[in-house]
Amino acid sequence: QDLHWYLRQLEEVLLQVLDVYGLNGERYPGLTGVWLEGRKIAAIGIKVSRWITMHGFALNVCPDLVGFHRIVPCGISDKSVGSLAEFIPGITIDEVLPQVAAAFTKVFGVELIYH
Repeated sequence: QDLHWYLRQLEEVLLQVLDVYGLNGERYPGLTGVWLEGRKIAAIGIKVSRWITMHGFALNVCPDLVGFHRIVPCGISDKSVGSLAEFIPGITIDEVLPQVAAAFTKVFGVELIYH
């Protein structure tokens, strides 16, 4: 039972998704999330109760980033927010979702069951 391990595994899922698209995501020491060319492309936030996790991550696929200049995302003032669409114009959530599921099953060694 190690929450830091879990957070790093979620980062690994996201790094593998970026790799599918030929993008080199990064981790920054001391910060949680995934970065692409210095911009935060994925945020991670979990809630844990009795070792059951809730919430997870947000991968910015094709959001409107206009409002982000008005806030300090995740309390990190010297870094900006980015999205996959900036690197792959026209990409959609429907395209990325199967890649996320595949990376999740690989990293965590589980089988996903869809209802």
